[in-house]
Amino acid sequence: MDKLNYGVIGNCCTAALISDKGSIDWLCFPNFDSPSIFASLLDREKGGYFGFEVSPDYQISQSYIPHTNILSTNFVSEENEFAVVDFMPCYHLSDTSNCYRPAEIYRYIRRIKGTPRFKINYEPAPDYARGKTIFNTTSEYIETYSTSNSKDRQYLYSSLPLHDILEQQEVVLIKDEFLLLSYNEKVIPVDIECEKLEYCRTLVYWLNWTDRTKKFKTYNDIIERSLLVLKLMSFYNGAVLAAITTSLPETIGEVRNWDYRFCWLRDASMSIETLFQIGHVEAARRFMRFVQSTFVSQHDTYQIMYGIRGERKLTEVVLEHLSGYKNSRPVRIGNNAYHQLQNDSFGYLMDLIYQYYRLMPGTLDEVEDMWEMVKSILTNVMSD
Repeated sequence: MDKLNYGVIGNCCTAALISDKGSIDWLCFPNFDSPSIFASLLDREKGGYFGFEVSPDYQISQSYIPHTNILSTNFVSEENEFAVVDFMPCYHLSDTSNCYRPAEIYRYIRRIKGTPRFKINYEPAPDYARGKTIFNTTSEYIETYSTSNSKDRQYLYSSLPLHDILEQQEVVLIKDEFLLLSYNEKVIPVDIECEKLEYCRTLVYWLNWTDRTKKFKTYNDIIERSLLVLKLMSFYNGAVLAAITTSLPETIGEVRNWDYRFCWLRDASMSIETLFQIGHVEAARRFMRFVQSTFVSQHDTYQIMYGIRGERKLTEVVLEHLSGYKNSRPVRIGNNAYHQLQNDSFGYLMDLIYQYYRLMPGTLDEVEDMWEMVKSILTNVMSD
């Protein structure tokens, strides 16, 4: 596999890696730790992907819509030009603090000039490609699922003829079109006007988020992009992932390939402290609630890491059928590191707790719960 650069989109429930050629090479639905739908990042032949095929005369570039996690891949030739704008809907519902984060990806195909031609390569491989992919086509969508798990299904909607997508027929673009990949069957009609509305709502959400971020006189664009990525790696309940992927090797061809789609106390504490210091107090508040709900409710020994819903058991499994990134086996899901003892993790957490409550006094019951947790952590560390 050639070296690729990736952009990332997400909605704080899951995320997708999109190559600089416009191919979705990693996606888990409906959550970060769910089985993959596309995993060609880990096996080009079996893993599955969702991309565009154009003639060699196209120059392809990629950039984010400024101040957002919306990604645009631009295809330009001498006579033709189009862009694929990728995003996961994410925005606040009116008159509530709740956020709408459906498990779906819009791929808005925007015609810019000429009559661009391309083919769509839609090759899902659900459930980590552990079974055969079954395709069912209706007049409204292409439904897919794996023979190894028929409960999880995916639905592809499009303004383009579904038959042309499945048969990889050449598309001649004369107007804007769209693709929508959803974990759920849609109960309302899906059309390009719906796509534009979802785009505008999501655009405003990210613009508002970056507007609340502290600004810096130098390197602000780089800092802002790093913070946007940190936000994408934050599960909506406050947990922060170490990474959105599994089994990317520490060294190509070797075996230190781990699943990092979990919440390490050390990494999460540092990430949250950063977000806290640049103005995103709510991120810290959500993380504290995650910590309290995970620890206070379970008077047990503490771990260095947890699942993104507070799960304690993260059993490691090897996927023997996948070749791994650049043939770096094994491919793992789960992570047995949850058994390890790393007391420095609690130091980072205690520092964050101190910084948080120094600046954000909580309610009496919240503070008392946290104090009990702090005493329990101290006892746990001293006993080890």
